[in-house]
Amino acid sequence: MALPAHLVVGLGEALWDLLPAGKHLGGAPLNFAYIASLLGEHALIASRIGNDPLGAEIEAELAGRDLDTSGIQTDSKLPTGTVDVRFRGGQPEYEIRQPAAWDALEWTPKWHEIAAKCDAVCFGTLAQRAPKSRATIQNFLENTRPTCLRVFDINLRRPFYDRETIESSLHLATILKLNDLELPEIAAIVGLKGGSIDALMQEMLHRFGLKTVLVTRGEHGATAANEEKIALHPGFKVRVSDTIGAGDAFTAAAIHCILRGIDLDKTLAFANKWASWVASQAGAMPPIAEQQRLKMLSEVVASAS
Repeated sequence: MALPAHLVVGLGEALWDLLPAGKHLGGAPLNFAYIASLLGEHALIASRIGNDPLGAEIEAELAGRDLDTSGIQTDSKLPTGTVDVRFRGGQPEYEIRQPAAWDALEWTPKWHEIAAKCDAVCFGTLAQRAPKSRATIQNFLENTRPTCLRVFDINLRRPFYDRETIESSLHLATILKLNDLELPEIAAIVGLKGGSIDALMQEMLHRFGLKTVLVTRGEHGATAANEEKIALHPGFKVRVSDTIGAGDAFTAAAIHCILRGIDLDKTLAFANKWASWVASQAGAMPPIAEQQRLKMLSEVVASAS
């Protein structure tokens, strides 16, 4: 039996990743929303694109996917966002062009309506690099219901973050997701004292009143903490195509489970499964055969029953 859908929002940048082999749809909030849609959620992207050919291509691409695009704004002056992606030692390096349309996110009645209805919203630091978008994102978060999962998926991209943005976002969030390289940097920025990953997660929980902290560890899987326990999953071995979007897939799958009250150990296993699948594919929003999608989705249905 299918589990009920929730309104899940990816809030922030929608853009094109310009890779050596060609361009792929990207932006962490869009990647997150896409995987949420594959998981059967009512997934909505709240972003801003330019009135230009690249913006039209984003709209055309999304028209063929099961994503709610009613939250996409169009800017008459600023261009659709792009990122130049190069690989060094198998890891992506990003040159994020600016300004972009998503630097001018507007707080509108439509977005107020979306904020008031959503069950989960995922946001990061990158789309907050410009003051206007930062104010809009924080308005959105402040207008969600108390039960809404406000997911801060940090996604640090130098030099587009600062202490003020990070701390204000942590205070607005209920769930934090970051990787094991970002964790010590964030700990230093906000003045945490813990040394180990476990200690830092627990300090984050209590300092910022979070419900859950999720830490991805690359090929070593992921760990997580909530008020009840600390969980660890070693991940799955796959032949990696590229890692772009794997962390966003992890976040979407984890939130899918948390919305349904699924145990933290099972949540990590399910999230790692989806992250490893994306890592085995090219780009952050790969197509998936319906039979495979249903098979992967059935694992969380079984966990919830």
